[in-house]
Amino acid sequence: MIASHLLAYFFTELNHDQAQKIDKYLYDMRLSEETLQEVSQRFGREMEKGLGADTNPTASVKMLPTFVRSTPDGTEDGDFLALDLGGTNFRVLRVKVSDNGLQKVEMENQIYAIPEELMRGSGVQLFDHIAECLANFMEKLKIKDKKLPLGFTFSFPCHQTKLDESILVTWTKGFKCSSVEGKDVVSLLRKSIKKRGDFDIDIVAVVNDTVGTMMTCGYDDHNCEVGLIVGTGTNACYMEEMRHIDLVEGDEGRMCINMEWGAFGDDGVLNDIRTEFDREIDMGSLNPGKQLFEKMISGMYMGELVRLILVKMAKEGLLFGGSLTPDLLTTGHFETRYVSAIEKEKEGLQKAHEILTKLGLEPSHEDCVATHRICQIVSTRSANLCGATLAAVLRRIKDNKGLDRLRSTVGVDGSVYKKHPHFARRLHKTVRKLLPDCEIRFVRSEDGSGKGAAMVTAVAYRLAAQHKARQKILEALKLSHEQLLEVKQRMRIEMEKGLGKETHEEATVKMLPTYVCSTPDGTEKGDFLALDLGGTNFRVLLVRVRNGMRRGVEMHNKIYSIPVEIMQGTGEELFDHIVHCISDFLEYMGMKGVQLPLGFTFSFPCRQTSLDEGILLKWTKGFKATGCEGEDVVSLLKEAIHRREEFDLDVVAVVNDTVGTMMTCGYEDPYCEVGLIVGTGSNACYMEEMRNVELVEGEEGRMCVNMEWGAFGDSGCLDDFRTEFDVAVDELSLNPGKQRFEKMISGMYLGEIVRNILMDFTKRGLLFRGRISERLKTRGIFETKFLSQIESDCLALLQVRSILQHLGLESTCDDSIIVKEVCTVVARRAAQLCGAGMAAVVDKIRENRGLDFLKVTVGVDGTLYKLHPHFSAVMQETVKQLSPRCEVTFLQSEDGSGKGAALITAVACRIREAGQR
Repeated sequence: MIASHLLAYFFTELNHDQAQKIDKYLYDMRLSEETLQEVSQRFGREMEKGLGADTNPTASVKMLPTFVRSTPDGTEDGDFLALDLGGTNFRVLRVKVSDNGLQKVEMENQIYAIPEELMRGSGVQLFDHIAECLANFMEKLKIKDKKLPLGFTFSFPCHQTKLDESILVTWTKGFKCSSVEGKDVVSLLRKSIKKRGDFDIDIVAVVNDTVGTMMTCGYDDHNCEVGLIVGTGTNACYMEEMRHIDLVEGDEGRMCINMEWGAFGDDGVLNDIRTEFDREIDMGSLNPGKQLFEKMISGMYMGELVRLILVKMAKEGLLFGGSLTPDLLTTGHFETRYVSAIEKEKEGLQKAHEILTKLGLEPSHEDCVATHRICQIVSTRSANLCGATLAAVLRRIKDNKGLDRLRSTVGVDGSVYKKHPHFARRLHKTVRKLLPDCEIRFVRSEDGSGKGAAMVTAVAYRLAAQHKARQKILEALKLSHEQLLEVKQRMRIEMEKGLGKETHEEATVKMLPTYVCSTPDGTEKGDFLALDLGGTNFRVLLVRVRNGMRRGVEMHNKIYSIPVEIMQGTGEELFDHIVHCISDFLEYMGMKGVQLPLGFTFSFPCRQTSLDEGILLKWTKGFKATGCEGEDVVSLLKEAIHRREEFDLDVVAVVNDTVGTMMTCGYEDPYCEVGLIVGTGSNACYMEEMRNVELVEGEEGRMCVNMEWGAFGDSGCLDDFRTEFDVAVDELSLNPGKQRFEKMISGMYLGEIVRNILMDFTKRGLLFRGRISERLKTRGIFETKFLSQIESDCLALLQVRSILQHLGLESTCDDSIIVKEVCTVVARRAAQLCGAGMAAVVDKIRENRGLDFLKVTVGVDGTLYKLHPHFSAVMQETVKQLSPRCEVTFLQSEDGSGKGAALITAVACRIREAGQR
């Protein structure tokens, strides 16, 4: 009993000693964690080189764009064909993908041989043969009458320029067909099919087997964004951000990159970790100096590496008693599958004995232990190196996404990964060690080159069909030059109606006289008070206007809030509160005893009968103070001042904020005769000839007209331009049927239009994988400021995704692109409609004055105009196109409602004084 224990112990010790000897001998093949980190970092740098336009030509890792822009989302559907050509056999497959809630893939395939003489014949013969086999397959399945989409896996080095165009760089794997290199293989196949004329197919995609691997796994696991092959050869692909791919136009979205990573090290960056055995393998290969990384890790070379080590050790008398056999000395006689067999847990040593004996050796137990250890070291190094480069890829994806922790899936194929007993486990372990902050899942791919090609095609088909459906819906929001001219003409008609005495009553664009008859001329001077009431806050301002050398405007202001109970109480309470605030401000400024002229910006619908009289038509914005509607707000203010008996003010003008905007800019630019606001709401005003303002007596001079253009279209004259989304937004608003133009262009509604379109897309399965979240159903959730943020050029799609996440919308990269596109279309239409309205205004001014050419400035204010990245440019471009005989300058206004009111007062005082003189 004791003897057998001792014997076992003796054997274990012996094995251990032998293994240690080998470890020492192959010290250079055992890579530390530091070395692996270093390899990983170097590989990251090589990836950068391959992606850069300037560095790509000299990069060894080529990082080829594949034009595959999206991974499966599980909604793919249809009947597809696939061709798989990558060796002496080729396959034709039919793949049925169905998505009725249950993702399902059915496949039928047939293998066809490629005779030796065809591999070396002409390209035409080869592709004719492929077309013939395809016809035979379709005949057999009785699908020759259908035009099915086809994916073509073509596993040779290619330069791809489109998804369905691939130029063969060089033949490999024993193929030598003439006149194919440098040509597009898709058009060669198309030619051969056309020549036959007995069937037609739609070749949608050419794919490389690595990409196919990623796509096959991606169908079952939507997190899959990396494909890896470790078989006879090795390669990887992954989804890269378009903005980093210099070789392809465009920055939006992602594209799969076929890395061709077997060539890592061809430029010498791995020389310090390559061993004498690696050099020897390379020297004896068909392509010396090329694919150096592949030669260190792939199945084609693993057995050979072990053989070279055995030969060297035998020559040095360290193995087999120094004896060698012709078999052991023959290249390729120690196959990679032997490595897998020898490393099996239980029967490994016995297998080693069998294999070595087959090679004509007489191995001792120590020789078997040593061989086992050598296999272990070679295959472990392979798994470690593979893990190091894969970690670099995953780290890059993580950085691209700006995540602290990446959850991702790698689709893997290849005989080494699948058949070697420990390779996969070691690879996973290395990746975990090098990337502790990532959760990576590995999924074995089933038939990447066949099913994968069909998947790429299915995704391309889905994307094309969805794109078409979305474009059809968005078409209604895209306005042609003719349509915009039509809007301009209709605005002009409505303006005439509003100005005419007979037609004013039924007109929707009210064209209200403001009694402001002049813009600043620069000689204004003095101290003025301004009040600005337009919402829940209320401002009092002191504005000092200087002329002459020190010309300019200096302002002091204070903001007061208006409590809800006062907004909804009596008129007396409201105006007493306002006067109380004025009193506080005058005290604060130390001006209690001074009587100042005052301008009152009152941003509610009013009918003016003179500059200092405005009849409130109706309260808006949540105000409900009683006893005010139908009354003159200036009288109400004056009465409140008298009630207080503390100070007296000279109320000179009641103004609307749009007019204030025009006046503020008019102080800077004498050509400014138009005011425009595009913010939460929208409105415009301009200087009209008195002879056209039929509601006011007098023919001489000009008067500013407050258009109230938000109501354009309330008569139904824009119905043919309104979409179902505009109708939906209008119906659910607080004032259905009112302010229809405003609802198409202003900040308060654009986000809501976008939300309605996104809902529609999602219901149709064109977005968010067809899943509508509760948040998306919530009115007003999609604020207009998000439009500005999403469309901002410097924003990567990452930030679009985080805005969507904040809205509770789980989005893919493709979803983000779609949301951005919807925002662009909606904002562009708003800017164009606004431009069409503005074109009507400037052309009317030009015609009023009988000019061939008008130079005019528009003063503009409003958050949408100021903050949206493209609104102002699109609007200006539209005005230019629709009014070619006007040179229109747009000037951003600073504080039209405060400073503007003071300037109107200043101009009125100047004119009053001139009249008195």
